Amino acid sequence: MSINMGSVDRIIRAIVGIVLLALVFVGPQTPWGWIGIVPLATALMGNCPAYSLLGIKTCKKQ
Repeated sequence: MSINMGSVDRIIRAIVGIVLLALVFVGPQTPWGWIGIVPLATALMGNCPAYSLLGIKTCKKQ
């Protein structure tokens, strides 16, 4: 599994994931916030399966 996400993309996904997960505990306390696990996990792994299918890379070339 190769890295296909740049650092800016990873930071944005991590922030979005944390905000969505916060909705589970704070605010409207909706279970839809658990969707935040997906962007947080892809940010931690550095690999987005959708990017792999579409042939997109946001990281610098190695």
